[in-house]
Amino acid sequence: MASMLEKFFKHEAAGGIALMLAAIAALIIANSGLSTYYDLGLNSILSVTIAGEGLSKPLILWINDGLMAIFFFYIGLELKREMLEGKLKNPRDIMLPGLAAVGGMAVPAVLYAAVNWGEPSIVGWAIPAATDIAFALGLLALVGSRAPTGLKIFLLTLAILDDMGAILIIALFYTADLQTKYLLLSLIPLALMAWLNFRAVHRIGPIIILGLVLWVLVLKSGVHATLAGVVTAFFIPLNDRWGKSPLRSLEHMLHPWVSFFIIPVFAFANAGVVVAGLTLGDLFAPITLGIILGLVLGKQIGVLGLTWLVVKMNLAQLPYGVNWKHVYGVSALAGIGFTMSLFIGGLSFSEAADMNHVRLGVLVASLISGLIGFFVLFYAGNPENVDEPISDETPVQQPAQ
Repeated sequence: MASMLEKFFKHEAAGGIALMLAAIAALIIANSGLSTYYDLGLNSILSVTIAGEGLSKPLILWINDGLMAIFFFYIGLELKREMLEGKLKNPRDIMLPGLAAVGGMAVPAVLYAAVNWGEPSIVGWAIPAATDIAFALGLLALVGSRAPTGLKIFLLTLAILDDMGAILIIALFYTADLQTKYLLLSLIPLALMAWLNFRAVHRIGPIIILGLVLWVLVLKSGVHATLAGVVTAFFIPLNDRWGKSPLRSLEHMLHPWVSFFIIPVFAFANAGVVVAGLTLGDLFAPITLGIILGLVLGKQIGVLGLTWLVVKMNLAQLPYGVNWKHVYGVSALAGIGFTMSLFIGGLSFSEAADMNHVRLGVLVASLISGLIGFFVLFYAGNPENVDEPISDETPVQQPAQ
């Protein structure tokens, strides 16, 4: 049993499965006799104060502002590592997935805005722009060796760049009324972290403490506090004077906590759609319909369309072993917007009825996108497998010399 559990937690799809189970549990509990306790628990007020000053928020906001700040800190670590020595280091390597990510964010946002034009609900335009890394990579991992290695790198790079776009959107468009005093105070821990980096102080303890202070001040300022996680991550040194990598060690340490605690807890707290009273008409409510069209059609059109355009203009070529069926399957997987879409939905809407439509749209769209992507990729074939014939219709690109 212990061996089976160890294999499960090490599997690439494990995080996506944990996320899915948490979402299913939320749906069951929110529509059962336990729903009262579910709502009561999420709305319980938790306070942390010193001499009357501090934070007092419902549990749901501690999860969305606090735990998700750790998630964004983890994403920031991944981004810094990839930018310095990984898939984002060479601009040529990121052109194709980068432009695909731009299309995969712009087209869904336009479709949502078109459906909600002239309505107050247009504020949720960014909800279908995001892709859920854990779910998308988890389903691709379930496809196994049927997916070429180049396709996995393409999806991972696209998802990372998608997260960068989501971070920028949150910073620019989902900031509450600014409290200048706290925003100015937040420059102090920021300057101290920069000073520590300049002095090549490679102990991460002081940076983490300063990052926590930065989180509190940013939260009080009105700027969304999860951004403090990303900023702090970029001050964690990749390598130290002893030849070790504090960033890699921290990323490795956080990975199981993010995959099997933070993201499932977030999903459990935010995926509880109350189906009682829902009708077929709710699927065609502007918010729900905009999200479904954005994630299902918008992602496919944006990712596949921009990829096709870039390749046809000879600006880049498909990764080795990847054909257009693979690209279509990945464009469908990009429509799984679960975690980030729910997160941005919570920033966009405060009314319970609106959030129920957000949850319904995200769940339906993610389910449709996941099924399409999985089955397309499952039957698309992999030229890297010698036992599989290579289609004559799509030439296999040779690795760049």
